[in-house]
Amino acid sequence: MDVGWEEFGWERLADGVGRRRLPIWDATVGLVVGEEAVLLYDTGSTLREGTELRTQIEALTGGRRVTHIALSHPHFDHVLGTAAFAGAEVYGAVGVDALLRREGSELMADAVRQGVDAFAAAEAVDVLVAPHHVVSGEWTLDLGGRQVLLANVGPGHTAHDLALLVPAGGREIVFCGDLVEESGEPQAGPDAITSRWPDALDRLLRLGGEDAVYVPGHGATVDATFVRHQREELARRFSVA
Repeated sequence: MDVGWEEFGWERLADGVGRRRLPIWDATVGLVVGEEAVLLYDTGSTLREGTELRTQIEALTGGRRVTHIALSHPHFDHVLGTAAFAGAEVYGAVGVDALLRREGSELMADAVRQGVDAFAAAEAVDVLVAPHHVVSGEWTLDLGGRQVLLANVGPGHTAHDLALLVPAGGREIVFCGDLVEESGEPQAGPDAITSRWPDALDRLLRLGGEDAVYVPGHGATVDATFVRHQREELARRFSVA
Protein backbone atom coordinates (compact mmCIF):
# COMPACT_ATOMS: atom_id res chain seq x y z
CA MET A 1 0.00 0.00 0.00
CA ASP A 2 3.01 2.30 0.43
CA VAL A 3 4.40 2.04 -3.11
CA GLY A 4 4.58 5.38 -4.91
CA TRP A 5 3.68 7.78 -2.07
CA GLU A 6 6.48 10.19 -2.95
CA GLU A 7 5.50 10.06 -6.61
CA PHE A 8 2.25 11.76 -5.69
CA GLY A 9 3.86 14.28 -3.34
CA TRP A 10 2.98 12.39 -0.16
CA GLU A 11 5.30 11.83 2.81
CA ARG A 12 5.16 8.30 4.22
CA LEU A 13 5.25 8.41 8.04
CA ALA A 14 4.73 4.69 8.73
CA ASP A 15 3.19 1.66 7.07
CA GLY A 16 -0.18 2.84 5.80
CA VAL A 17 0.21 6.32 7.30
CA GLY A 18 1.20 9.45 5.42
CA ARG A 19 0.52 13.07 4.82
CA ARG A 20 0.63 15.61 2.04
CA ARG A 21 1.49 19.29 2.32
CA LEU A 22 -0.82 21.04 -0.08
CA PRO A 23 0.36 23.97 -2.23
CA ILE A 24 -0.26 27.68 -1.58
CA TRP A 25 -1.12 27.53 2.16
CA ASP A 26 1.06 24.50 3.00
CA ALA A 27 -1.90 22.89 4.79
CA THR A 28 -1.39 19.26 5.75
CA VAL A 29 -3.80 16.42 5.04
CA GLY A 30 -3.23 13.04 6.68
CA LEU A 31 -4.05 9.53 5.46
CA VAL A 32 -4.45 6.34 7.51
CA VAL A 33 -5.11 3.06 5.70
CA GLY A 34 -6.58 0.10 7.57
CA GLU A 35 -7.57 -3.33 6.31
CA GLU A 36 -11.23 -2.36 6.03
CA ALA A 37 -11.37 1.44 6.03
CA VAL A 38 -9.44 4.52 4.90
CA LEU A 39 -9.38 7.72 6.94
CA LEU A 40 -8.47 11.17 5.66
CA TYR A 41 -7.61 13.99 8.06
CA ASP A 42 -8.72 17.27 6.42
CA THR A 43 -9.70 17.69 2.80
CA GLY A 44 -8.14 20.78 1.26
CA SER A 45 -9.34 24.23 0.28
CA THR A 46 -11.54 23.59 -2.80
CA LEU A 47 -13.50 20.82 -4.46
CA ARG A 48 -10.79 20.63 -7.10
CA GLU A 49 -8.17 20.03 -4.42
CA GLY A 50 -10.40 17.44 -2.77
CA THR A 51 -10.91 15.67 -6.08
CA GLU A 52 -7.16 15.61 -6.70
CA LEU A 53 -6.63 14.10 -3.25
CA ARG A 54 -9.31 11.47 -3.89
CA THR A 55 -7.68 10.45 -7.17
CA GLN A 56 -4.25 10.20 -5.55
CA ILE A 57 -5.54 8.17 -2.60
CA GLU A 58 -7.30 5.72 -4.88
CA ALA A 59 -4.06 5.30 -6.82
CA LEU A 60 -2.05 4.81 -3.63
CA THR A 61 -4.45 2.24 -2.18
CA GLY A 62 -5.25 0.18 -5.25
CA GLY A 63 -8.60 1.81 -5.93
CA ARG A 64 -9.94 2.02 -2.37
CA ARG A 65 -12.15 4.94 -1.41
CA VAL A 66 -11.96 7.19 1.62
CA THR A 67 -14.52 5.88 4.12
CA HIS A 68 -13.89 8.24 7.06
CA ILE A 69 -12.94 11.92 7.26
CA ALA A 70 -11.82 13.81 10.36
CA LEU A 71 -11.84 17.61 10.19
CA SER A 72 -9.21 19.25 12.37
CA HIS A 73 -11.02 22.60 12.61
CA PRO A 74 -13.45 24.70 10.55
CA HIS A 75 -11.13 26.84 8.42
CA PHE A 76 -11.52 26.89 4.64
CA ASP A 77 -8.12 25.40 3.80
CA HIS A 78 -8.97 22.29 5.82
CA VAL A 79 -12.64 21.61 5.03
CA LEU A 80 -13.77 22.87 1.61
CA GLY A 81 -12.76 19.70 -0.26
CA THR A 82 -14.96 17.37 1.81
CA ALA A 83 -17.79 17.02 -0.71
CA ALA A 84 -15.37 15.36 -3.15
CA PHE A 85 -15.54 12.23 -0.97
CA ALA A 86 -19.08 10.99 -1.47
CA GLY A 87 -20.27 8.51 1.11
CA ALA A 88 -17.53 9.14 3.66
CA GLU A 89 -18.47 9.39 7.33
CA VAL A 90 -17.33 12.81 8.57
CA TYR A 91 -16.18 13.56 12.13
CA GLY A 92 -15.50 16.87 13.83
CA ALA A 93 -15.23 18.42 17.27
CA VAL A 94 -18.58 19.05 18.94
CA GLY A 95 -20.14 22.26 17.65
CA VAL A 96 -18.34 22.33 14.32
CA ASP A 97 -21.36 20.80 12.56
CA ALA A 98 -23.62 23.70 13.55
CA LEU A 99 -20.91 26.24 12.80
CA LEU A 100 -20.37 25.00 9.24
CA ARG A 101 -24.13 25.01 8.56
CA ARG A 102 -24.49 28.49 10.02
CA GLU A 103 -21.40 30.28 8.75
CA GLY A 104 -20.95 29.15 5.16
CA SER A 105 -20.97 32.69 3.82
CA GLU A 106 -18.24 33.74 6.28
CA LEU A 107 -16.19 30.70 5.31
CA MET A 108 -16.52 31.59 1.63
CA ALA A 109 -15.58 35.23 2.28
CA ASP A 110 -12.47 34.19 4.19
CA ALA A 111 -11.43 31.82 1.39
CA VAL A 112 -11.79 34.59 -1.19
CA ARG A 113 -9.86 37.05 1.00
CA GLN A 114 -7.04 34.53 1.17
CA GLY A 115 -6.91 34.13 -2.61
CA VAL A 116 -9.35 31.32 -3.50
CA ASP A 117 -11.22 31.96 -6.75
CA ALA A 118 -14.68 33.28 -5.89
CA PHE A 119 -16.47 30.70 -8.06
CA ALA A 120 -14.45 27.83 -6.57
CA ALA A 121 -15.17 29.04 -3.04
CA ALA A 122 -18.90 29.42 -3.72
CA GLU A 123 -19.05 26.00 -5.38
CA ALA A 124 -17.44 24.33 -2.36
CA VAL A 125 -19.64 26.13 0.17
CA ASP A 126 -22.79 25.24 -1.79
CA VAL A 127 -22.11 21.54 -1.16
CA LEU A 128 -20.27 21.93 2.14
CA VAL A 129 -20.45 18.77 4.24
CA ALA A 130 -20.90 19.21 7.99
CA PRO A 131 -19.75 16.37 10.26
CA HIS A 132 -22.14 13.48 10.72
CA HIS A 133 -20.49 12.61 14.05
CA VAL A 134 -19.27 15.04 16.72
CA VAL A 135 -16.55 14.29 19.23
CA SER A 136 -16.86 15.82 22.70
CA GLY A 137 -14.08 13.81 24.33
CA GLU A 138 -12.39 10.89 22.57
CA TRP A 139 -13.65 8.52 19.90
CA THR A 140 -11.89 5.33 18.80
CA LEU A 141 -12.30 4.23 15.20
CA ASP A 142 -11.49 0.69 14.07
CA LEU A 143 -10.19 0.81 10.50
CA GLY A 144 -9.57 -2.94 10.39
CA GLY A 145 -6.36 -4.14 11.97
CA ARG A 146 -5.68 -0.59 13.11
CA GLN A 147 -7.41 1.56 15.68
CA VAL A 148 -7.05 5.34 15.71
CA LEU A 149 -8.20 7.88 18.26
CA LEU A 150 -9.99 11.16 17.58
CA ALA A 151 -9.54 13.59 20.47
CA ASN A 152 -11.27 16.90 21.05
CA VAL A 153 -8.29 18.70 22.57
CA GLY A 154 -9.41 22.29 22.05
CA PRO A 155 -10.39 24.99 22.27
CA GLY A 156 -7.27 26.77 21.12
CA HIS A 157 -6.63 27.70 17.50
CA THR A 158 -10.43 27.64 17.20
CA ALA A 159 -13.28 26.58 19.45
CA HIS A 160 -13.37 23.22 17.64
CA ASP A 161 -9.92 21.56 17.43
CA LEU A 162 -9.79 17.81 16.75
CA ALA A 163 -6.54 15.82 16.89
CA LEU A 164 -5.86 12.36 15.49
CA LEU A 165 -3.67 9.80 17.27
CA VAL A 166 -2.32 6.93 15.16
CA PRO A 167 -0.30 4.12 16.79
CA ALA A 168 2.25 3.01 14.18
CA GLY A 169 5.18 0.67 14.52
CA GLY A 170 5.77 1.18 18.23
CA ARG A 171 5.44 4.96 18.20
CA GLU A 172 2.56 7.42 18.16
CA ILE A 173 1.82 9.79 15.30
CA VAL A 174 -0.29 12.80 16.30
CA PHE A 175 -1.98 14.93 13.66
CA CYS A 176 -2.39 18.28 15.40
CA GLY A 177 -4.23 20.51 12.95
CA ASP A 178 -3.35 24.18 13.36
CA LEU A 179 -2.86 23.89 17.10
CA VAL A 180 0.78 23.39 16.04
CA GLU A 181 2.48 25.16 13.13
CA GLU A 182 6.06 24.72 12.01
CA SER A 183 6.32 26.77 8.83
CA GLY A 184 5.37 30.02 10.55
CA GLU A 185 4.08 31.52 13.76
CA PRO A 186 0.75 30.00 14.85
CA GLN A 187 -2.08 32.09 13.46
CA ALA A 188 -4.60 33.47 15.95
CA GLY A 189 -7.66 34.70 14.09
CA PRO A 190 -10.81 36.19 15.58
CA ASP A 191 -12.13 32.70 16.39
CA ALA A 192 -9.05 31.64 18.38
CA ILE A 193 -9.50 30.96 22.08
CA THR A 194 -6.07 32.24 23.03
CA SER A 195 -6.43 31.80 26.79
CA ARG A 196 -7.00 28.05 26.30
CA TRP A 197 -4.46 27.38 23.55
CA PRO A 198 -1.52 26.46 25.82
CA ASP A 199 -3.77 23.99 27.65
CA ALA A 200 -4.69 22.41 24.32
CA LEU A 201 -1.00 21.80 23.60
CA ASP A 202 -0.59 20.27 27.05
CA ARG A 203 -3.37 17.84 26.12
CA LEU A 204 -1.65 17.04 22.81
CA LEU A 205 1.57 16.24 24.68
CA ARG A 206 -0.24 13.96 27.10
CA LEU A 207 -1.94 12.27 24.18
CA GLY A 208 1.21 11.52 22.21
CA GLY A 209 3.94 11.45 24.82
CA GLU A 210 7.63 12.28 24.57
CA ASP A 211 8.49 9.94 21.69
CA ALA A 212 5.60 10.76 19.35
CA VAL A 213 5.85 12.33 15.91
CA TYR A 214 3.71 15.46 15.85
CA VAL A 215 2.29 16.54 12.49
CA PRO A 216 1.47 20.26 12.37
CA GLY A 217 -1.32 21.76 10.33
CA HIS A 218 1.36 23.63 8.38
CA GLY A 219 5.01 22.67 8.08
CA ALA A 220 7.39 19.80 8.74
CA THR A 221 6.84 17.12 11.37
CA VAL A 222 8.14 17.99 14.85
CA ASP A 223 8.83 16.38 18.22
CA ALA A 224 7.54 16.92 21.74
CA THR A 225 10.28 19.46 22.48
CA PHE A 226 9.06 21.66 19.62
CA VAL A 227 5.44 21.41 20.79
CA ARG A 228 6.45 22.27 24.35
CA HIS A 229 8.47 25.26 23.14
CA GLN A 230 5.55 26.48 21.03
CA ARG A 231 3.28 26.07 24.06
CA GLU A 232 5.55 28.36 26.10
CA GLU A 233 5.75 30.90 23.27
CA LEU A 234 1.96 31.00 23.02
CA ALA A 235 1.62 31.39 26.78
CA ARG A 236 3.99 34.38 26.69
CA ARG A 237 2.33 35.84 23.61
CA PHE A 238 -1.11 35.71 25.18
CA SER A 239 0.03 36.21 28.79
CA VAL A 240 -1.25 32.84 29.96
CA ALA A 241 0.27 31.03 32.93
